[in-house]
Amino acid sequence: MKFRHNTVYASRRSPIFARNVVAASQPLATQAGMRMLARGGNAVDAALATAIALTVVEPASNGLGSDAFCILWDGSKLDGLNASGRSPVAWSPERFAGQSQMPSRGWESVTVPGAVSAWVELSQKHGKLDFSTLFEPAIDYAERGFQVSPIVAEGWRRGAEVLKDQPGFAEAFMPQGRAPMAGEVFRSEAHARTLRLIAESGGEDFYRGELAERIAAFAEEHGAALTVDDMASHTLDWCGTISQKFGDVSLHEIPPNGQGIAALMALGMLEQLGIAELDPDTPEALHLQIEAMKLAFADLAAYVAELRFMTTVTVDHLLDPAYLARRAALVKRDVAQDFGAGAPREGGTVCLSAADESGMMVSYIQSNYSGFGSGVVVPGTGIALQNRGYGFTLEAGHPNQVGPSKRPFHTIIPGFVTKGDEPLMAFGLMGGPMQAQGHVQMVLRTQAHAQDPQTAADAPRWRVIHGREVAIEPAFGDATLSALADLGHAVKLEAPDASFGFGGAQLIHRIEGGYVAGSDPRKDGQAAGF
Repeated sequence: MKFRHNTVYASRRSPIFARNVVAASQPLATQAGMRMLARGGNAVDAALATAIALTVVEPASNGLGSDAFCILWDGSKLDGLNASGRSPVAWSPERFAGQSQMPSRGWESVTVPGAVSAWVELSQKHGKLDFSTLFEPAIDYAERGFQVSPIVAEGWRRGAEVLKDQPGFAEAFMPQGRAPMAGEVFRSEAHARTLRLIAESGGEDFYRGELAERIAAFAEEHGAALTVDDMASHTLDWCGTISQKFGDVSLHEIPPNGQGIAALMALGMLEQLGIAELDPDTPEALHLQIEAMKLAFADLAAYVAELRFMTTVTVDHLLDPAYLARRAALVKRDVAQDFGAGAPREGGTVCLSAADESGMMVSYIQSNYSGFGSGVVVPGTGIALQNRGYGFTLEAGHPNQVGPSKRPFHTIIPGFVTKGDEPLMAFGLMGGPMQAQGHVQMVLRTQAHAQDPQTAADAPRWRVIHGREVAIEPAFGDATLSALADLGHAVKLEAPDASFGFGGAQLIHRIEGGYVAGSDPRKDGQAAGF
């Protein structure tokens, strides 16, 4: 593919061209990955060192208590890894009786964290360097300290305002009684010690040793359900990918329990609607994308759960070309609509990408969900626990209804594009419900409109909110925004520097002789290579 490299969108960054590359949302984490490549490691080593470092340098988005997913081209084939954790055995619908929704913060939102298991599995199966080597940059950042970057500082401030009273939070993340400001040095000897325990034990300590016992003891102290047995029973799955063709390329996503299937559905509808023929920034193109995404989200909410519970409506039903054609036919080109779920069976996260000159490419994502997750931090460990339990529903009979030892619906999704049987792009876009929408926008910009990864990341974005509400970045221009409003969209302007709602993309695209990479200017991040 020949990209059109241009400066049509405001940007502080240029695309990176190199044979070995890392793109991540915080520069120190990117450099951790680059150090692994320089030491002879491969793309998996680079991705893992980056991910481990991100738990230190971007704690508002992820941590040692995160979940994780990965899509990996190992040099010959594509595979997907689901390292999301399950609910405690003691969780049942009755436990949450009388509540209108699942708790969003605190211990009752915590499921078993899976990210550490992903680090172990990927390193053992595909890494070249010793597992402990991958931790060296992160331990250094935690022990000696790092200067907090500006966008991370703002997320930290927002999180601290909400979570300061959660168990263990202030002790871990508010050392001066407040969140650190940009440029201030933050250290965490507790985090460094925990990283060493994980590195030295090959992850065992986290699930079956001292760390697991400390997590469970703190849970018991607060009347929570999570136990050492819940921690020890955690398993991950090599789950492959599900995909959707678009022209001569295919977008790949992790199968449910994640929202990636919504991106595939929307892309399938958009091909039916002839989206590739429209300029990407016109009201017509944006209208079709928004409407297709609303249709996909309606089905997502109604039918998607952990795969083993999707027995009535399956992935095949949702991705059936005839069904997607019927859904696409509901789109009216002259008016915005509020869609309900279809009948397919008739009758807040860090992401990163890495690639090396051997051809290995990695799309990886890990998250605590909402900023800092549950807000619960296990004292003396630096382990900030996610709040993925909030992803369950309390609706009786729903496939995603809360239950014991069950994976909740997840927002975090890595993305990957192939062309024929060859890898083309490892990418992701963090940001809660923005992620599937962002995947669609990144694929359209890079594949249908030949924008290089940095240009695609720089471009303005839209985000479906609810009903006819849609958030739009002002850079689309007044005429476009007015035209969308005339079509019936309830347009809500959001400046990228005032909201984290448009996410942060990290993209690496294969080209002749190497790769081209981009890192989202909405984050502190960096794409780097050599």
